[in-house]
Amino acid sequence: MSAVLRDIWVAWRAMFRRPGYLLLTTGVLALGIGASVAVYALIHAVLLRPLPYPDATQLVRLGRLRQGGTWTTSPEIYQHVLPMQGVTSAGLIRFMPDQMNIAVDGTPQLLPVNRADRGYLATLGVKPVLGRNFSADEDRPNGPQVVMLSHGFWLRRYGGDASVVGRNVAIEGVSHQIIGVLPEGVDIEQADLLLPLALPPNSDDGGPNDFAVARLAPGASVAAIGAEFAAKVHATYEHVGGTDHIFMAHESFLAEDLQTAMRASARPVLMMFLASALLVLLIVLVNLANLMLLRSMARSHDAAVRDALGAPWMRRIVPMLGEGLLIAITGTAAGMALAWMGLEMLRGFIPPEWLAGSSLQVDASTCGIALALGASMILLSVSLGMAWSLKASSPDELRTGGRTGMGRRGGLLGRLLVVAQVALATTLLCAAGVFLHVLYDAARAPLGFSSDGILTFELVPVQGIYTDNASIQRLSQQLLDRLRSQPGVMQATVGTALPAGDFSQNFYMGAVQLPGQERSRGPTPQLRAVDPDFFNVFQIATHRGRTFQATDIKGGEQVAIINQRLADQMYGGHALGKMIEVGAVMSLKAHDARIVGVIDTISPFGPLGESDGMLYLPMSQMPDDLMQFVRGINPLRFALAVHGNPDDYRGVVNRVVAEIAPNQPISKVISMQRVVHETTASTRLNLLLIGLFACLALVLAGVGMYAVMSVAVAIREREFGVRMALGASPSRLIAGVLRGGLLQVAIGLLAGFGLAFALAGVLRAVLAQINRTIFDPPVLAAVCLTLVLSSVLACLLPAWRASQVQPTRALRGE
Repeated sequence: MSAVLRDIWVAWRAMFRRPGYLLLTTGVLALGIGASVAVYALIHAVLLRPLPYPDATQLVRLGRLRQGGTWTTSPEIYQHVLPMQGVTSAGLIRFMPDQMNIAVDGTPQLLPVNRADRGYLATLGVKPVLGRNFSADEDRPNGPQVVMLSHGFWLRRYGGDASVVGRNVAIEGVSHQIIGVLPEGVDIEQADLLLPLALPPNSDDGGPNDFAVARLAPGASVAAIGAEFAAKVHATYEHVGGTDHIFMAHESFLAEDLQTAMRASARPVLMMFLASALLVLLIVLVNLANLMLLRSMARSHDAAVRDALGAPWMRRIVPMLGEGLLIAITGTAAGMALAWMGLEMLRGFIPPEWLAGSSLQVDASTCGIALALGASMILLSVSLGMAWSLKASSPDELRTGGRTGMGRRGGLLGRLLVVAQVALATTLLCAAGVFLHVLYDAARAPLGFSSDGILTFELVPVQGIYTDNASIQRLSQQLLDRLRSQPGVMQATVGTALPAGDFSQNFYMGAVQLPGQERSRGPTPQLRAVDPDFFNVFQIATHRGRTFQATDIKGGEQVAIINQRLADQMYGGHALGKMIEVGAVMSLKAHDARIVGVIDTISPFGPLGESDGMLYLPMSQMPDDLMQFVRGINPLRFALAVHGNPDDYRGVVNRVVAEIAPNQPISKVISMQRVVHETTASTRLNLLLIGLFACLALVLAGVGMYAVMSVAVAIREREFGVRMALGASPSRLIAGVLRGGLLQVAIGLLAGFGLAFALAGVLRAVLAQINRTIFDPPVLAAVCLTLVLSSVLACLLPAWRASQVQPTRALRGE
């Protein structure tokens, strides 16, 4: 044992004396482990983290099929189809919280508040850490006014005070008794407070704005429950004989396990990241195998001497085992450090809804993954080197003193590994290049509006103070007039939505149609109420007609503005002066409006999001029933066009609102550029990670090429010396080395393109979403150019060394 340890120490000491090989292999392994562990940590936090509920595998979400998974349902469907065989309990929660005015100890705040029925927490198996769940009396219309606090809000506002149960909180001017505090990690859709849903019996609310959760009975299958659910939904609507509610008539419905349903939006992107990480790992493995093989060839004379002296086979491979152990230790440690730094960098890019309370960190499981990856990759690589080392004990090797070079088979294997590296790198670069091309175009594409120099904030008129549309209009106008008079403020506007933002900005009020057209046959645009300055503040271009004017008031002609997309959908692009019927859904009264303007189609979800049809109405002409409906869903969004930095005007906004409406809280006082930044967070995350994987593949391919060419030149030193002695010029030697390297690159490129096209079917669904194919000529040209240039750079230094060989030194050993 002491002899083995001594051999290991000798091998380590030799590597420390000449650390180039150690640094190279450690860096390669660290890059592979760092990228893989970071992606695994992200996937674990988003997709694999178990839900914090008892027997969570029995929980399913019931709803319509959207984007490959279950989405929302409506109270009408929920009440008609439940209970079902195989379901022990069910619950309903709104899929998005409302912004509501809260007063705690007299301090007004605007906070996200959600609603759920009493079956929701019971179905999840959640028991409050303090207090109790809603009672049957509380979960009915006009029941007692009660509220539950989220764990985070309880800690922030009450400091974890256990005596909070029984106190009162004013919500929209109405006192609500606190009856419980939810446990940490319970998902109530990022809300601070939870109110009873209080559905009336046999509700006819068909708006698909809720998540339905069910707990399966023992032995019940998700597929069977989904089939029964779909059958009952369609039977319900056939029996009712039609509905005015959108989305429901021809939808597909299913059941899906809750964990999968909650992570559906993130899964395609994360799977693409995982595939990229696996390709990088494969390139790293080939790279390490190549480096170990070259190292073994360089040590072949040492192995032959040991064999001639009668050393057992174990002693012959101990040096390589020792080197592999050191590389594994240092590479894994460095990879963990890179993974940690990568995760810290990713925190600002990950959409908050992906994590939903989970933490993105390097924990025990990620450490285990890193150790397993490091050990397995080094073991596989060392095995190849050991096999060569055991073979390298021929009398010729001993006689020539290691001057025979790589040999035909060794040289062929090394070149094949280089070709494999280039082929894998080409495959990854082709896939990454397509997405980078799309993301680059998207990043440069105009959104259809300006976000420069604009400050925004949200306001929900307190229902106890501003009871009708007239009072809301007075409040809005007073705020706008005062804000416009402030120094540095050029313009101010208000609307029910900003040009961009999260999903809460969107209000699909139902189908619109031509007057007299059959109802629910038209498109379903977003409805936005705005004041006349809205389009000027955000510099939204008008294609035809005009924008709203101060003369567009209640009692005058009802007017509307639509975007180009809706104009194309309904009027073949010729919409100006035409009539459109608005309403007639959700128990709202229908009314007609004349289209006075067609504006540019903006991108509210960022450059890669879908652009919906949009219908704009003047806030001053909003029908009372429609305005009351909208105010229960959307806050008012104010925007100020200012000189200088918008953040410098936050104090101005707070002061003006406090003067005009002292009891009116506001929230999200942020610049429009930050709103756009948050909206495009997922696009930037994709761009960052895909670009990182592409760079890693390029670096690893270049490292592999450099290592092979460098060792090949060192081993062929005698050959180059002979060539120089026979009159070969340095330029000819450089050209010969470059020719050999580029030939391997050319073969690897052809193989890589073939592999990329063969694997295109795996990416077909993702590519279809971005309207691209793997055959993207600019991308293919860029991949060729990039790999050729990087290979030339990798070969240049070894080629230059070959041209500097002194003939006398090379021949001295003969």
